[in-house]
Amino acid sequence: MGIGHRVVHGGEMFHQPTLINETVLEGIRKMIPLAPLHNPAYLAGIEITLQHAANIPQVAVFDTAFHQSIPVHAFLYALPKALYEQQQVRRYGFHGTAHHYVAKQAAKFLNKPLSSLNMIVLHLGNGASATAIQQGQSVDTSMGMTPLEGLVMGTRSGDIDPAIPYYLSQNKAMSNKEIDTMLNKQSGLKGLCGENDMRTVHHKANTGDDEAQLALDIYCYRIKKYIGAYFAILGRVDALVFTGGIGENDVYVREKTCTGLEMLGIDINPQKNRQKNTTTRDISKKDEGVSVLVIPTNEELEIAVQTMACIQENFRCEQDPGK
Repeated sequence: MGIGHRVVHGGEMFHQPTLINETVLEGIRKMIPLAPLHNPAYLAGIEITLQHAANIPQVAVFDTAFHQSIPVHAFLYALPKALYEQQQVRRYGFHGTAHHYVAKQAAKFLNKPLSSLNMIVLHLGNGASATAIQQGQSVDTSMGMTPLEGLVMGTRSGDIDPAIPYYLSQNKAMSNKEIDTMLNKQSGLKGLCGENDMRTVHHKANTGDDEAQLALDIYCYRIKKYIGAYFAILGRVDALVFTGGIGENDVYVREKTCTGLEMLGIDINPQKNRQKNTTTRDISKKDEGVSVLVIPTNEELEIAVQTMACIQENFRCEQDPGK
């Protein structure tokens, strides 16, 4: 028996699920400047659970852990190196638990070892991220030091010119807090068309709303750019995987994103793409080329699996300290 806790940011301190003790709690506290909106809440939940279930082993599962395999040339920003050395400014990536789970499910579906596969996983929900996976390991991901970087999301801007915040502070007298709120809560689909629920965006677009249609175009265009970039990084791609609420259910987004990528071996079957299904499925047009998969994510199950594996490994180490 055990209790698993999702923790958004583990920084460079935590590379894998970790049995919670005072040292781990202090480490999570130290990560608060990197995730001020998330880590305090998760920390409070852990502390309350420890009070009520002190005798049950508890494990922290970090969203950033799966991305700790990203090489330095991919995670380091082209900034003064002191910012990384002293302030840990670098790409960390998020949704790692979901990306790891989906990658394992893809390998199982394709009946191949995960360590032999290259894939691009698109986790598309209100938050969205893309990850390049090479031989089973994350080698690049679209979210950065925070979850703001990368794809267009429900209320987050994704990639923008980094000079824009300075421009707004100088020309609109916006405070840092106002700019942060705008980029995280008032941008993305919401900023483009006033709605962050993709179902509502589709409804508006289908009734002739030009802003909603443009928001969809921008959303899919950004995804396609990342697919191309990660294809160049990986060289060979065995699978393109859609997951998350939008990735699993949005026929239009999958079709528009993949249209024009046939030269890369990405070609979907329109009939398969439109079929309603809640299980892992291949929507590719042909058997050869890149397998285009739709895989339901299950972060809760992955957290449970990683929690029990961590507890069992800790128990084995206690029984045999030489290991």
